[in-house]
Amino acid sequence: MTATATISPLTDWTGPHGLPDFTAIRDEDFEPVIRAAFDAHLAEIESIAADPAEPTFENTVEALERAGEKLSRVSAIFFNRAGSHTNDTIRAVERTVSPLYARHRTAVAMNKPLFARVDALWKKRDAFGLTTEQYRVLERRWKGFVRSGAALEGAAQKRFAEITEQLATLGTQFGQNVLKDESDWVLFLEDEADLEGLPGWLVDALASVAEERCHPGKHAVSLSRSIADPFLTYSTRRDLREKVYTAWSARGENGGETDNTNVIAETLALRQEQAALLGYETYAAYKLDDTMAKTPGNVSNLLETVWEKGVARAGEEADDIAELIAAEGHNFAPAKWDWRYYAEKIRQQRFDFSDDDVKPYMQLEKMIQAAFAVATRLFGITFQEVKGAPLYHPDARLWVVKNPDGSHKALFIGDYFARPSKRSGAWMSGLQSQSKLLGEPPIILNTMNFAKPPAGKPAFLSFDDARTLFHEFGHALHGMLSDVTYPSVSGTSVSRDFVELPSQLYEHWLTVPEVLNTYALHVETGEPMPKELLDKVLAAQTFNAGFETVEYTASALVDIAYHARKNAPEKPLEFEAKVLEDIRIPDAIAMRHRSPHFQHIFAGDGYSAGYYSYMWSEVMDADAFDAFEETGDPFNAEIAEKLKTHIYSSGGTVDPEDAYKAFRGRLPTPDAMLKKRGLV
Repeated sequence: MTATATISPLTDWTGPHGLPDFTAIRDEDFEPVIRAAFDAHLAEIESIAADPAEPTFENTVEALERAGEKLSRVSAIFFNRAGSHTNDTIRAVERTVSPLYARHRTAVAMNKPLFARVDALWKKRDAFGLTTEQYRVLERRWKGFVRSGAALEGAAQKRFAEITEQLATLGTQFGQNVLKDESDWVLFLEDEADLEGLPGWLVDALASVAEERCHPGKHAVSLSRSIADPFLTYSTRRDLREKVYTAWSARGENGGETDNTNVIAETLALRQEQAALLGYETYAAYKLDDTMAKTPGNVSNLLETVWEKGVARAGEEADDIAELIAAEGHNFAPAKWDWRYYAEKIRQQRFDFSDDDVKPYMQLEKMIQAAFAVATRLFGITFQEVKGAPLYHPDARLWVVKNPDGSHKALFIGDYFARPSKRSGAWMSGLQSQSKLLGEPPIILNTMNFAKPPAGKPAFLSFDDARTLFHEFGHALHGMLSDVTYPSVSGTSVSRDFVELPSQLYEHWLTVPEVLNTYALHVETGEPMPKELLDKVLAAQTFNAGFETVEYTASALVDIAYHARKNAPEKPLEFEAKVLEDIRIPDAIAMRHRSPHFQHIFAGDGYSAGYYSYMWSEVMDADAFDAFEETGDPFNAEIAEKLKTHIYSSGGTVDPEDAYKAFRGRLPTPDAMLKKRGLV
């Protein structure tokens, strides 16, 4: 590494509690430090590959596990900044380094002497007396090399490397285009009539949006989901709902520099070509080969089963909405910008409560405490906030996490509020993974996009927001409770269709009456939510199940349709429309994520051919929570210990099917999931 990069706050962390010193980090330092870290890692790789000694697990696989620490550190900081607090400088660096990361990964994966050492170990794997974890690490290393083109030769390997780099560039471009469309669009509301129907908490949030856009004293709608979704739910102004919905739906499809249409087409073509180079018939076959689902057919079978039930229920819901529209004296068929509004009216009528009744009980602070308290009850860990710790943004907060014996377990950073510099959605990430080999405790982040209240006022969540908080904290626990030796199998380093199990399972504890009675306290009186209201809230959890099932499953079906073809569609948006027509999606419901802003599958390949995994995991999470309910105790200590040992702490050290069976004694069926969704 260069002299300036050898000692850098980006790679040598001297901040409190083992964190980076965020006060010393400058945006302009990222690129040179990343480049220097590439060089340092490649030098370590060359040393491993050129080792004259016979390959052993220790001098090859374990050495690979130790290599690249500086690169891991600067990368973790950079990609967190790119997602949660970006700017023009960071975006420019991201465009530059994304293909460099792909090139670097390819250089490692296609190092022939290195692969030869790993391949030799794999061929003799039964002769070394490896532990279960070591066997998994070796297996994943070997498969990783093969799936990255290491076994290819000549022109095929060169082309594979070129595609990898091109895909990295396209993924960055896709995500930046969506973020720009989101951050550039705003709808200023001019008078009181434009606020008609909006609850007070949302009016406050719209005032904060306007203030962030340098229009204090006004109100504005942004395309943050925490703003757009409730506006579509409560605004009586059909014309404004249409404007907001149209802008929301058109992200990434506005023509000009931020249009993602061609990015999608090129991405799909390159993915299919890459899969073919590795001998797979389709890209979906390639991606699913290393998952629990195994084949596109298995995925389609699950999705189609649920789709039929979801469409049937959505038809009943659509009839109810059309009846209400007619009863109000209107003469129009429900459109996509009408569903949320009229569904909310029906929900209020049917269950006799509104979001305004619930919100005062759903304070962000109390829901954070609830998520922590459940973890303490189940797993014994405790959380202590560190006030005033300098982090990457003033809104981010730090907690020290401790084991039951008081020893250090992890650091947890929560970053809860939306801002223009943050991409939409909610996610878990990490600055550092747990590893006994490296002696490193986990540093885990949860990033959300909740509406920020005006200064001095508490933040309130919808019930769905609170569920999102519990979901992402479930992911965080997967990282924080990790108890493995090797970093490559730490925490969430599991197959894509298993990774959502810990997060979706954790959502169930939000609806445990004991949790709500303790933490859903009125902001003014401190009283728990009345039982009558609580019962209504819990009874309403399966309301609108058809809509929610259809919008999610439509996205998953389009994803798998894109990737389970031998020939990528040249006009992806026409293909999307054809798939939706073939499955007969109801007119008033859209995909949860239309292709031009479907970041799960196009802003990188994390969920490509894998969006189904939320439902695959939902089959398991519903069955897993039944294990507690069967005992009559949602905090049953014996079941909780099994859950911690086999699901939350084991990382990728065992096969996912084996991990689930060790916890539950068997594999699940979809029955509990369909019941949970209210579809049976």
